Amino acid sequence: MASETNGNWWIWKVFWILLFITAFEVALGIIKPSFLVDTIFLGTKLINHVFIILTIIKAAYIINQFMHLGHEKVTLKWTILLPALILVPYLLFILLNEGFYTYLKI
Repeated sequence: MASETNGNWWIWKVFWILLFITAFEVALGIIKPSFLVDTIFLGTKLINHVFIILTIIKAAYIINQFMHLGHEKVTLKWTILLPALILVPYLLFILLNEGFYTYLKI
């Protein structure tokens, strides 16, 4: 039983980190600070950018932990993470930018 407890400590660490980030996201969604809601950046509210960044951070952390990249060389980590860290924000930018045109009155 002691070896099982010692071997599973990392999953509890992952759980608490992801729980903290998710709780922070939920709190932001409930409180909705006015400076984040009223500020428009790149065609959308600043709070949306905060949610996107936190979600990308959570996804990268999950990939590092559950795909066991945390123990690999840095170059392998970046080879897997960098395309996602570039492609996802780029696709979101295109989606948000093009979605803006649906509200234009022509």
